[in-house]
Amino acid sequence: MKINFLTIFPKYYDAFKSESIVAKAIQKKIIDINVIDFREFTLHKQKKVDDEIYGGGSGMLLMIEPIDRALASIKEKTKIILLTPQGKPFNQKLANELAKEDSITLIAGRYEGFDERISNLVDEEISIGDYVLTGGELPSMIVADAIIRLVPNVIKKESFTNDSFQKNLLDYPQYTRPANYKGMKVPEVLLNGNHKEIEKWREDMAIKNTKKKRPDLLERTNND
Repeated sequence: MKINFLTIFPKYYDAFKSESIVAKAIQKKIIDINVIDFREFTLHKQKKVDDEIYGGGSGMLLMIEPIDRALASIKEKTKIILLTPQGKPFNQKLANELAKEDSITLIAGRYEGFDERISNLVDEEISIGDYVLTGGELPSMIVADAIIRLVPNVIKKESFTNDSFQKNLLDYPQYTRPANYKGMKVPEVLLNGNHKEIEKWREDMAIKNTKKKRPDLLERTNND
């Protein structure tokens, strides 16, 4: 899979590319990361990518032309996604769908937002939540990270099969050594070696955990 990031702050992505699972996926040539500074595509001598809002208003808007020109530089067929608070809520189901793509392009905004016409250039608008950040770089990395770990051979399939939200359930509780820490004990069922009992306990606890912390997920399952 290839992931293109469109941004005016390319250094934001240096650590993302060079650490942990993402870095290993790049080294194995499973993932290809391409960071595009769309400031390089402006026709303004001062590298300007934003301008005042028609009709008045506070702040500056990102102009359509630099982004359009930057998108045109991408040669492969790619799914273009705009990160915006007005977009469709990002969730695990959407991450699974996007992980099947050969190429995705994530546009990170800044300032007061985008010229509305930029929405005509994209396939989808995505939001990571009902709040506003200073820019789209962090959201674009969050979306990319959620997708990358689902791409075949990046991590073992069993590592994410039972993840929270994969089946509209939260994950079951997990423990490691020591078995008893200051009186807080690991459930006995996890220590007895009976895999059928352990599997049953995990299924029951995933449902119990979801009922307690995110009952809306169970309601969503019933409505699907």
